[in-house]
Amino acid sequence: MGTGSGSDPEPSSSGWSRAPGLVVKTLFLIGGAVILKRLTKSTTRWDHSHVVSRSLSGEKGCVLLVFKFSKEQASRDPDNYFNIRMMSCPAAEMVDGSQVLYLEQAFWRTPQKPFRQRLYMVKPCPKELKCDVEVSSYAIRDAEEYKNFCDRPKDQRPLPEEVIGDIGEHLTTMQLSCCDRGKRCLYEGSAPPGGFPNSWNGASYCTSDLTVLKNNEIHLWDRGFDEDGNQVWGPKQGPYEFKPAPSTSSVNSDVFSPLNIFPQSTLDKPIKGSFILQE
Repeated sequence: MGTGSGSDPEPSSSGWSRAPGLVVKTLFLIGGAVILKRLTKSTTRWDHSHVVSRSLSGEKGCVLLVFKFSKEQASRDPDNYFNIRMMSCPAAEMVDGSQVLYLEQAFWRTPQKPFRQRLYMVKPCPKELKCDVEVSSYAIRDAEEYKNFCDRPKDQRPLPEEVIGDIGEHLTTMQLSCCDRGKRCLYEGSAPPGGFPNSWNGASYCTSDLTVLKNNEIHLWDRGFDEDGNQVWGPKQGPYEFKPAPSTSSVNSDVFSPLNIFPQSTLDKPIKGSFILQE
């Protein structure tokens, strides 16, 4: 006859107490691995491109802040800089994912008469180059059709396929890289050494420098040089500094600012020191 001594032994309490601890440790390790993977996930080439594209077009979250102004700079140095409105917004997307932006610049008091209109193409740098993002500017085949492009409702703008078809002469390409940690900027770069051919106002070539700052500010410096390396157009003191407008009300109050009231004769002739000379 069997006795109690022949029955199966009961599991020890210490064995059961260890099991939940192992589960917790396993879950902790798995969770830590997931978090670590997310934290160490490398930024892709296209991530860099998208950040620059959003910064240039003024996009921030779901809001599109297409207007940037050089008002503060013009206040500090009215002899060399003017209050310029820079307007930019997405216009099309190429098959390879490159973003095409429309950009125009105008005096604030005459926004309906832009003096500069461009299509910018933003894409990752080729893998063989030591940079992160390429920003190329192009002329527009029929610029008149694009005046105040970003101000218009989307159904009144040229269609994306029309935009792509209107990409004209290649003007410049700037190669941008991520800024070092601790700097105010996100990306900065310039045209390759030697610049690009340009014959405006006696120039032989032109250079372009672009800086994308963390506060959604854009610094743009375009200059033209003759064969001897003498600068013949563009600001000499430094780049134009375009900052987002703080509010609609403050922008409207600037309409009557002395910085915006130029005699028409001034607007119709070359302005020494301003990058708009290239036009």
